Amino acid sequence: MIAGMAIVTFAIRYVMFPISGRRGFPTPFERALQYVPPAVLAAIIVPSVLMPGGGGLDLNPLTNPYIAGALGACIVGWKWKNLLLTIVSSMGIFLGYQWLIQ
Repeated sequence: MIAGMAIVTFAIRYVMFPISGRRGFPTPFERALQYVPPAVLAAIIVPSVLMPGGGGLDLNPLTNPYIAGALGACIVGWKWKNLLLTIVSSMGIFLGYQWLIQ
């Protein structure tokens, strides 16, 4: 079953390689593809920030260190546009805030 799923996945993706070399995508389609990585990242991150532990929504920033870390990441990323600084500072904010409220 795993081999079958691998073959189907490979076949679906392989079909696009010969086509993409000969034809270009329309400009609106290429522009829309630029939003796929941020949308996927947001779909992965937002539920874990707003529902830590898989429970219900926890929108209280006084009890949810994930919100503090996410807000810190947004602010640092927007201001300095440095990925490593954003990751390190948001983890520091998250861990410090978690230690503070525990």
